[in-house]
Amino acid sequence: MQIVTADNISNMNLARYLTEERIKLELETVIEPCEEGASIAKWREEGKERLLGELVTILHNGVHVGNTKKLLTDFVNRERKATTGLGHGVAIPHIRSLQAKDFMIAFARSTPGYDFDSLDKEPTHLFFVMAAPPYDDTFYLRAFKTLAEMLQYESFRKELMQVESPGEIIRAIRAAC
Repeated sequence: MQIVTADNISNMNLARYLTEERIKLELETVIEPCEEGASIAKWREEGKERLLGELVTILHNGVHVGNTKKLLTDFVNRERKATTGLGHGVAIPHIRSLQAKDFMIAFARSTPGYDFDSLDKEPTHLFFVMAAPPYDDTFYLRAFKTLAEMLQYESFRKELMQVESPGEIIRAIRAAC
């Protein structure tokens, strides 16, 4: 992993921080339909927690984290404050946590999509999950901004939905940065 300094923040290419081990082309989390009469808010929260569990597993694949359960709890608590489902089929769950020893990023995709309480109320298909140590504000915010700027383009989102290998995901991100 590259050491992040003020000198290389301006030349950010997120592909440098993403490995094939931290890319999942089809999420496996199963969320049963909401039972009639059940609380939709509670059903959505439980579904998000299960999905975040899978995303945290992908994120820490090959990366040292403090405590995986605490990292998941940090993500769940962050999501309770405000959704990270941005709309247009995209979510960027992100936190600063003591459990993150370095900046981490992972990517996951779902063809059918999930109800992730997205701002546009549409299913979420593309997930970029990020974690950084609490003291890493400048780099963390720059990474989030770069990612959000790339994902505003429909052509880029479509490309991420169509590629067939983790290497192609990395190449698409490298080309977009």
